[in-house]
Amino acid sequence: MKKLLVTGASGLLGMNLALGLSKKYQIFGVANHLTLQGIPFEMVQRDFFRKDVAAELIDTVQPDAVIHCAAMANVDACEKNPEAATELNGEFPGRLAGETAKRHIPMIHISTDAVFDGKERKENGYTENDLPHPINVYARSKLLGEQKVFETNPDAVVARVNFYGWSVAGNRSLSEFFYANLKSGQRVFGFTDVFFCPLYVWDLAEILEKLLLKNAKGLYHVFSPEFLSKYEFGVNIAEKFGFDPNLIQPVSWQAGGLDAPRSPYLIMNTDKLREFLGESLPDQETCLNHFYKAEKSGLPELIRSFRTDNS
Repeated sequence: MKKLLVTGASGLLGMNLALGLSKKYQIFGVANHLTLQGIPFEMVQRDFFRKDVAAELIDTVQPDAVIHCAAMANVDACEKNPEAATELNGEFPGRLAGETAKRHIPMIHISTDAVFDGKERKENGYTENDLPHPINVYARSKLLGEQKVFETNPDAVVARVNFYGWSVAGNRSLSEFFYANLKSGQRVFGFTDVFFCPLYVWDLAEILEKLLLKNAKGLYHVFSPEFLSKYEFGVNIAEKFGFDPNLIQPVSWQAGGLDAPRSPYLIMNTDKLREFLGESLPDQETCLNHFYKAEKSGLPELIRSFRTDNS
């Protein structure tokens, strides 16, 4: 594998994935609208709403593998524009997967834990065999994307994920939200009744690379084996960086003024992934340590330096 096509390369996962793997592979990044400068990989813009763009991209780049990170990921924005969410998160992944299947190119499609309603606190977490039940437009569109990918490319990997890290915009992840507000002494809410199993984005990127190298196929839950509430997540960040954890007010998600309903118990089972890789997965302390070291090394400033005035 020499050339890797990464869609959504201006987003949180796509940028960190492309940046981390650019020392090993020739990265060809694609963004839907954001323009960047000074990045250490090739980058182009494409309109993912165009029906012919998937075939044109594959023919132009001729990649050895594809990781499809691009998505309409703002949950409340999806609620307000369901047609766009369905097209970008549902239909386009199927077209891209179909083009990779025609050319026998390995593909990983990025999906989400939100395909589950999270109403039941399952003792061992949701497995890949559990039936999804999405409760908002974003989740329904992402589930449609999974289905379309496997319809057109049964050999693809669909990776359900939840992650955090440093982004070009500086405000794309929950970790950045807590970090920025707590650093400036601002009070924030932390949801005590929403649980998740996030990975630090560079840890996630390493696992995705391993899935490609080991010729994985099918559906995988790619998460930390440990879960915590979003309030606990914020407190951990506060304590790691020496901020005041009392600035975080513990509340229910229903007090957060959100447009779309949220899934409360997104506790995911990662046994299939661990057994396939033959190794343990990063726990929450490991991920937070990597997030902390990245901040101390200047990674946030580097990533934000890629922004242009019109991005």
